[in-house]
Amino acid sequence: MLFHSSIRKELARSFGATLVVLATVVMTMTLIRTVGEASRGTFNPTDVMIVMGYTVLSDMPTILSMSLFIAILSVLTRMYKDSEMVIWFGSGRGLTSLLSPLFRFAWPILVIVVVLAFFILPWAFGRIEDLRDRYEKRGDIARIEPGQFQESANGDRVFFIEKNSVNKQTGNNVFIATNEQGKETITTARSGHVEVIGNDKFLVLQHGQRLEKNTGKPELTVSMFEGYGARVGADDLSARSYVASSALTSMELLHAPTLKNQAELSWRLGLVLAAINFIVIGVAAAGTNPRVGRSANLGFAFLIFVVYFNFLVLGKSWVESGQVQFAPFLLVLHGGALVMGLLWLVKRHNNWGLRWRTRAAAAPPSQGSAS
Repeated sequence: MLFHSSIRKELARSFGATLVVLATVVMTMTLIRTVGEASRGTFNPTDVMIVMGYTVLSDMPTILSMSLFIAILSVLTRMYKDSEMVIWFGSGRGLTSLLSPLFRFAWPILVIVVVLAFFILPWAFGRIEDLRDRYEKRGDIARIEPGQFQESANGDRVFFIEKNSVNKQTGNNVFIATNEQGKETITTARSGHVEVIGNDKFLVLQHGQRLEKNTGKPELTVSMFEGYGARVGADDLSARSYVASSALTSMELLHAPTLKNQAELSWRLGLVLAAINFIVIGVAAAGTNPRVGRSANLGFAFLIFVVYFNFLVLGKSWVESGQVQFAPFLLVLHGGALVMGLLWLVKRHNNWGLRWRTRAAAAPPSQGSAS
């Protein structure tokens, strides 16, 4: 049908433009947040763009759902404004008949949302956790930054180097404070460099002094040295000992139905069900009112989207804490949203409204006096 083809083309243009805008906004916000986390030592600063890419990829189901919802709203609202819907209604078709071309347009997007929610999302979160864990397990030499106090991986040693070379193998004005086996030591040196002896790495210091004190004793030992070697920790290449529920595959969530896993599964299912419901809600909410303008209807629809996704987030925390059960939550939230959207659509399709019937009080007949 020519009308179905034209509406799908307009939806594709509107969806593409909205997707580009939303993806740009999300990428900018994610970049700012990731840079802040990297500055606090959560990620390696060189991995900022990689982490941002994985994060945006995990947010794509929400971005696609919102882009589809906005595209349906904007296109149908424009058709109401330009009286194209009058022609559609005049041909004997109603609002419910719009669901067929809309779902024919949206089914590839819904398939992408399913793939992203159930397969790509846990993979992206797993890569982010790997990068975070690898950075936390880096060796002592990799932790050293010029002009900053850095703690070792096991927390018993603090390093400070005033400046170092480009390859971080040599440095000047070195300070090392350790607290291990009931002994506190402070070592300073004019310079130092890294040497590999056997399978271990040593920080060889030149021209410095070492202060040593046993915990709980007042004695303090001071020694001067021309050369001193301090063993430094190597990179920990072991696998992650903790796997978050967000990084588990959907099959792993089903095989281990703990509260956290059920909460994560409810979130992934919710992303797909919400995308389907938004098609119905978009058709029901579309319209225009000359008295308030087009922006009021779009603002109200955007409020519906925000409230819906806030309930998704709240529901995940409720399922995780055991306040609500997995199946009832999905049924009440997504089933209720679908029923309300269909009722709203049927009401507008049949032009139902509230009518108040009033009865006028019957006036008594007037009696005139005979003259």
